[in-house]
Amino acid sequence: MLKDATAIVGIGQTPFAKQLPETEKALACRAILAALDDAGIAPSEVDAFASYTMEETDEVEVAKAIGAGDVTFFSKVGYGGGGSCATVGHLAAAVATGQASVGVAWRSRKRGSGPRPWKNTAVQLPTPGQWTRPYGLLRPADEIGMLARRYMHEYGATRDHLFNVALACRNRANQNPDAIMYERPLTREMYMTSRWISEPLCLFDNCLETDGALACVIVSAERARDCRRKPVYIHSAAQGLPAQHHGMVNYWNDDPLSGPAWTAARHLWKNADFGPQDVDVAQIYDAFTPLVPLSLEGYGFCGRGEGAAFTEGGALELGGRLPLNTGGGGLSEAYVHGFNLINEGVKQLRGTSTAQVPGAATCLVTAGEGVPTSAVLLRA
Repeated sequence: MLKDATAIVGIGQTPFAKQLPETEKALACRAILAALDDAGIAPSEVDAFASYTMEETDEVEVAKAIGAGDVTFFSKVGYGGGGSCATVGHLAAAVATGQASVGVAWRSRKRGSGPRPWKNTAVQLPTPGQWTRPYGLLRPADEIGMLARRYMHEYGATRDHLFNVALACRNRANQNPDAIMYERPLTREMYMTSRWISEPLCLFDNCLETDGALACVIVSAERARDCRRKPVYIHSAAQGLPAQHHGMVNYWNDDPLSGPAWTAARHLWKNADFGPQDVDVAQIYDAFTPLVPLSLEGYGFCGRGEGAAFTEGGALELGGRLPLNTGGGGLSEAYVHGFNLINEGVKQLRGTSTAQVPGAATCLVTAGEGVPTSAVLLRA
């Protein structure tokens, strides 16, 4: 029912920076209005919204500020990075089933100039945090660092494999004038001598801290033909929450390295007309470099334990086996809980990316591995 029934017809974003003066609400409205203008759709036609539970701006205030009409569908998806693609999936379902006609998904965040979430010691820890924080796993980097060490131990992954991920993202950011790391190349020496953040993760294994906002507009496939831009069709969408999941660390799973990506992938491919071998370009969530090899395995691009080796030989670069994160990703363009990966996927299939994959017709976009996650398959 959802296959190619809807399309992304508009994308918008603010500048990205370590510190922007505007409020999160103002940034959100700017990105949404830019996406609507990109689509050629008036704000008064918007009747659906979707964002994250971690989003500080709400649909009531955003709808008033942009001048939306009556809203008939609105949702918020759990978590931060895991929710990105699900916002698109929720709106696709709403439009395809007649609950709405013009949907807007967005994420606005002042993570660069704002506080670090784990610094707030005044609130009671959520249940998962009670099993990690008292024992030294204070930040997401600490939790993913532990998974990375397990992955290295079991499958022989090395820091060079993680460097391959960081380098591919930085190389694409060096082609993207909107990327925070646009004119800042990365070398192996810089990577190997950088400071530890949470061993075995160094500075360049961690995403940026960014202020900024992004949005996209979703309509029916029929209406998309009349919009201003070339439509990018939502071919398949999925969410994934595996049995006995424990965020980031997967303590209770039979295999801690088989995260939510595996659950989402089974549903995603089941409802698609093509498979991993047919994906021309991928935008894989990269808050931390180890999430990329884990996701490569989860989404079926290689076998269990082969994700690290997959990165060798320039496989992730333009012209490689699977070019990825062609705008620079969270590691080198901006970190706004993965929403820039959605917009970059749209740019690739429009043919307007700053690091264009020739003839790209299919794109996988994933949300955060390690937390309840989501993914979308886009096609031209």
